[in-house]
Amino acid sequence: MRYLLALVVPFVLLLGGCGSDEQPPPAEPATSASAVPGAAPDLDPVSGLKMTGDWRIVRSACTGCHSGKQITQQRGTAEQWLTMIRWMQAKQNLWQFDQVTEDKIIAYLAENYPPAKSQRRALLTGDQLPPNPYATTGGM
Repeated sequence: MRYLLALVVPFVLLLGGCGSDEQPPPAEPATSASAVPGAAPDLDPVSGLKMTGDWRIVRSACTGCHSGKQITQQRGTAEQWLTMIRWMQAKQNLWQFDQVTEDKIIAYLAENYPPAKSQRRALLTGDQLPPNPYATTGGM
C-alpha cells in the first residue's frame, strides 16, 4: 500500500498542474541579434515566429490551432491578415478577439510577414525541364 501511494501522489501532483491557469514567467528578453540595430530579430525556437513586438500574443492566439510554420509561410497586408482571421472565425471556429488584441495581432503579422514581391519561384525554361514522356512523336 505504501508503494502504491508513493506512485500515485507524484502522478496526482503532475496532473494537478495541467489544468492550471497559471502562466509561466516571461522569458528573458533576447539580447543577441535583436539587440543590434538593423539586425534580423531572433526566432522563437518553438513557433518559428520573429521575436519582436507582440509575438507572444500571436503565438498564444494562433499556434493553439496550427503550427507557426503556417503563419511564417503566409504573407499579407493588414487587410489581408484581417481577412484570413475573419475566415478562420467564420469557418474554423476561431474565437473573437477583443479589439486591442486583434489590432496587436494584425499589426505584428503585417509588419513581420508583409506581402513579398513574388512568393513563387520563376518558371523553368525548356532546357531545365525533364523530358516529357507523353510528348507525341508523330506516331498515333
